[in-house]
Amino acid sequence: MRASATRSGSCGRFDLRQNAGLPPAYPEGVHIHGVVTMFKHILIPTDGSSTASKAIVAGVALAKEMGAMVTGYHAQEPLPAHIYGEGYIADKKIVADFESRSREYAERCVAEIGAAAKQAGVKFESMIVKAPVPYEGIIEAAKKAKCDAIFIASHGHRGLARLVLGSVTNKVLTHSDIPVLVFR
Repeated sequence: MRASATRSGSCGRFDLRQNAGLPPAYPEGVHIHGVVTMFKHILIPTDGSSTASKAIVAGVALAKEMGAMVTGYHAQEPLPAHIYGEGYIADKKIVADFESRSREYAERCVAEIGAAAKQAGVKFESMIVKAPVPYEGIIEAAKKAKCDAIFIASHGHRGLARLVLGSVTNKVLTHSDIPVLVFR
């Protein structure tokens, strides 16, 4: 089905930018209708950044509009190998403290998605997984939760920064078998 724009004031509309607290993408009075619900279960990964927070608001708004549920995901960083690798001895208390803080941070990140979903009345599940390679963790989480879309933030690195830092979003886009929606 093809979406069309009209200037009628009575039809419902979904403007992701407006629902995320951003300026509208369409001129005032232009409404989009005729959109078919495509997704029933959306994975929203977060790294806890402010960019991811904006994507959470937009992703939950999209899920609400489509009647979809959301799985909030965070890739918890595993303990660095140099702390416990061959020839190194790390204090068990330090290792336990690192693990505990890492888990607490992951829970706070996912709780942000849960709070947004609750406020919007969207069904929510959380998933925290130790993933040494974040993009692989995101794709695996989407498969495990049987999601039909991934809604992910783009930090917008360009040029040399993108080359040096890489892009989790770009890797998810190129390796995922399900649709990926990128929020900028």
